[in-house]
Amino acid sequence: MKTGILGGTFNPIHNAHLRIAEEARDLFQLDRVVFIPAATPPHKPQVGELSFASRLEMVRLAVAGNPAFEVSDMEAVRGGRSYSVDTLRQLHAEHPEDELFFIVGADSFNDISTWHQYQAIFGLCNIVSVQRPGSTIASLAQALPVAISGEFCYDSAAKRLNHSSGHCVYALDGVLLDISSSQIRQLVSAGRSIRYLLPEAVEHYIKEQGLYVDAR
Repeated sequence: MKTGILGGTFNPIHNAHLRIAEEARDLFQLDRVVFIPAATPPHKPQVGELSFASRLEMVRLAVAGNPAFEVSDMEAVRGGRSYSVDTLRQLHAEHPEDELFFIVGADSFNDISTWHQYQAIFGLCNIVSVQRPGSTIASLAQALPVAISGEFCYDSAAKRLNHSSGHCVYALDGVLLDISSSQIRQLVSAGRSIRYLLPEAVEHYIKEQGLYVDAR
């Protein structure tokens, strides 16, 4: 099975997240995409201290209509810091026959050298670097940390980096929805409409629960 992995704080999940997952599913012919909300993100503080349970519920509501989309609470169940390498190791152990495609933003890929045990990630999965408005990289090869660049070779015909493990790094271009979670939080706080920026069920949940009213 070909499994896509899309992690994030999802505070809240929005239509750009869903479109990224759908484009990756379509382009790489994935059997499923698993959305994994971060329980304790190592790189960013949790804005407004919104509970994991609320973020998880919003993801569940968002993916409910797509049979190829799933949601996992594995990072909360595991406890501790939500390191991507630990999540990928767990998925690899639980589903050893799956081919994993880890979907990340280009900004995150640019900073991958700051990730916990980042070298091990390339041996566990393929990586799909998503370029969006305000989040691009000049080239995959230039974005690689110098310390591990020798482990890769560039396939110009396929426009991908081949890793010595057999996994690849791909660039996914053209996801043009310029939507951010911080923008949505600010709109809610200002009493403005967030319609069409995220699924209707998620919009209703935010209103019912009174989320982000005091967002800064």
